[in-house]
Amino acid sequence: MEKIKTDVVVVGTGAAGLYHALHLPKELQICMITKDEVDRSDSFLAQGGMCMLRDEEDYDGYFEDTMRAGHYENNKESVDLMIRKSQEIIHDLIGFGVDFEKENGKLVYTREGAHSTARILYHEDLTGKEISTKLWNRVEERKNVTISEYTTMVDLVCKDNTCYGVIAKDKEGNLQEITADYVILASGGV
Repeated sequence: MEKIKTDVVVVGTGAAGLYHALHLPKELQICMITKDEVDRSDSFLAQGGMCMLRDEEDYDGYFEDTMRAGHYENNKESVDLMIRKSQEIIHDLIGFGVDFEKENGKLVYTREGAHSTARILYHEDLTGKEISTKLWNRVEERKNVTISEYTTMVDLVCKDNTCYGVIAKDKEGNLQEITADYVILASGGV
């Protein structure tokens, strides 16, 4: 089994994995793995937009819409954090080059899904592709990040309740043990 040592291993190269890689210090060596090609993630295929808290007056409605959409089974603290961080994350994405729809220089909001008001930012009908492509372009500029396509995580390397890395399989079926100080699982909804 091939053994690889890195500072951080990120499982998944969708929007969450790419976003995390861009927020890690540049002095860390980052190994990202993805089971397919980078541009085949669900993030690249997402059509809808992203919710953003428009202002404090929007908070209660946004919170209620999100809880109702989750049949009130959502973790309230997580919903609060998601809503409160939404403006910061959107501004980060814009800083990475994401081009949300604008009119006269101002962001355009639409209404989707379970939302009672327009608070969705979008890019045509290709929001996921726009976000993922721009994040991917920024990651490609980083010399400290390597990406292994067609590499699937098959197990975690753990001892005494601590994760030390992952076991991965490449497209030829060869196993790799990737040890790391930090493991980020950004592989989609489980």
